[in-house]
Amino acid sequence: MEIFPAGNRPSRRASSDWFTGTVWQDPIVEAPDPARLRALRVSFEPSARTAWHTHPLGQTLYVTEGVGLVGLRGQAPRVIRAGDTVWIPPQEEHWHGAAPDTGMAHIAMQEARDGSVANWLEHVCEDDYGAAPKA
Repeated sequence: MEIFPAGNRPSRRASSDWFTGTVWQDPIVEAPDPARLRALRVSFEPSARTAWHTHPLGQTLYVTEGVGLVGLRGQAPRVIRAGDTVWIPPQEEHWHGAAPDTGMAHIAMQEARDGSVANWLEHVCEDDYGAAPKA
């Protein structure tokens, strides 16, 4: 067993290679092999979001604060709110982030396959982000 005391692992700013806007990540768990679970608390400032990406074994998001958006390739983004859970199947191209005027935080849970949890693609263009319904 291993206990990670609160505040013992620093927040880190998410890479601009994979995120638009200001996004902070706080580690929850990166379980050692043979376990595959990886989880982070991710906090998005208004309008901040991920790039398009996929996960080899899918992803679960649990929204803890605020209002956000989640988008699938070829579809208008959908509004998500605190308390919502989102399941994204393996290899489905998607993005997620905060609404234009409201921050959002979620717990992102995914499993690693051969050490990889995500395949990052291009940034979400303003037209795709702006196609969202009003939060």
